[in-house]
Amino acid sequence: MSDDMYREQIIDLFQHPLNHGSLTKATFSYEEDNPLCGDVIRMDVRLDEQGRVVEVAWGGDGCAISQASASLLSEEIKGMTLTEVREFPKERLLDLLGVPLSMARVKCALLSLKVLKAGAYGLPEPELMRK
Repeated sequence: MSDDMYREQIIDLFQHPLNHGSLTKATFSYEEDNPLCGDVIRMDVRLDEQGRVVEVAWGGDGCAISQASASLLSEEIKGMTLTEVREFPKERLLDLLGVPLSMARVKCALLSLKVLKAGAYGLPEPELMRK
């Protein structure tokens, strides 16, 4: 895909975000902001008995990059285990966005992943959840 097509995808995700909202019965929720630019992201995740992501929602305000990133990440983690979520590489999320970013914009793009991992690491190890 060309950079222009990726840019169009980012604008579309900003205007029509995926999984935007909140979960009332989340296994974990976490929120954080980027104080340098004012972006705020909250992630709500519900895991099944096997520790797999069955539902995810996110909310917040910010630039098109942070919002598109949260949309893409929320789709990408569905079906993943808690361990896979914890190990999700930042490069994978940046590849999903598909556009070159300045260092300041990389922080915007990775805010949702930072929030997701902070929430995921707040849970016990997956094997302890099944006991």
